[in-house]
Amino acid sequence: MQEKPLISVVDDDESVRDATTGLMRSLGYLAQGYSSAEEFLASDAVSRTACLIADVNMPGASGLELRSRLLAMGRSIPTIVITAYPDESVRVRALNAGVICYLSKPFDEADLRACICSALAQAGGDDPSA
Repeated sequence: MQEKPLISVVDDDESVRDATTGLMRSLGYLAQGYSSAEEFLASDAVSRTACLIADVNMPGASGLELRSRLLAMGRSIPTIVITAYPDESVRVRALNAGVICYLSKPFDEADLRACICSALAQAGGDDPSA
């Protein structure tokens, strides 16, 4: 039996992080939350993460900086960025950098689910919610 994909959620807003992590679990994924890019990078989950959901605006490294650091480490994790402060120039930069989706908070569950499906398809993982 194949293990469920791990979705890592990196967001400094505890309520958003907990809600998103809970949603991922309710959809049938393994999910783990982290309060910062640094906390995620120091975890053992980096090598097991099938999809990363990261906030754009966080103290320390932003979600886009986190993606850049992962790529520099040779880790191309399909990434979805979320933000409470949508900005068209940041959206374009994120998508040009290879981010799967750019979602504004509060985001719709169906939109996030579609992004997860795209990310897992890119990673070659199975979608337990399908």
